[in-house]
Amino acid sequence: MWDIEKLDLDAYLTRIDHPRVAPSAEALRSLHRAHVLAIPFENIDVILGTHPGVSLDAIQAKLVGRQRGGYCYEHALLFGAALEQLGYAVDRRVARVQPHKSGPRTHALLKVGVDGEEFLADVGFGAGQLYPTPLKDGIIIDQAGWNHRLTQDEEVWTLSKQTPEGWIPQHASTNEPVRPIDYEVYHHYVSTHPNSPFTGRPVVMRVSDGEVRRLIGETLYTDHPNGETTARPIHPTDLPDVLASLDVLLSDEEVDRLRLL
Repeated sequence: MWDIEKLDLDAYLTRIDHPRVAPSAEALRSLHRAHVLAIPFENIDVILGTHPGVSLDAIQAKLVGRQRGGYCYEHALLFGAALEQLGYAVDRRVARVQPHKSGPRTHALLKVGVDGEEFLADVGFGAGQLYPTPLKDGIIIDQAGWNHRLTQDEEVWTLSKQTPEGWIPQHASTNEPVRPIDYEVYHHYVSTHPNSPFTGRPVVMRVSDGEVRRLIGETLYTDHPNGETTARPIHPTDLPDVLASLDVLLSDEEVDRLRLL
């Protein structure tokens, strides 16, 4: 159903600079980190009106072949196909973003089984998750310097982030299965609806140990685990260079079109 055989696994592993390894919990952790560090979270094709869609062929051509990034559907589908080819048990899931507010149920993530354990693998949550989270009620995981907690309320699993204001819910998911058409529908909303956070401005996020960089519109934010955040205004003419510094490399034509927005 998910066309995983279409993925060139060796090309993907080269993209994330990771060797082929037997499935294990430790290997999952290593693969998850390598994917997040190698492939940016970004929406540039959405705002240019050239997004190729979320078929695995299109995702592979973009994120692996063109060395570009993408958002949650692209990341989750690519990572899920690679994990399944490597021998992991993978279920695609959808989460409600900001469940304590009016957030939409539009975030793609994975449930992964290996070594008799289950994990949430969340490589496409922007500047969030470096590592998979064991599916255990109350577990706290250090994600690049920020504590994240997973809690269970009946069938709902909520991921929260620790902040100076307390634990803030990030997203909530269940074990309800999804199909490729579900991701197609969610992607259509996220990539076209005027109320989507991804249709009107650049959104690029990069996470590393102790630092998160977020380009939101015309401002580049740098966050640190101690709560400090710096904000740097970006002039439109400097945007391509800033994108390149965030590992989003555009063609000359894409740069020209972006400058006209």
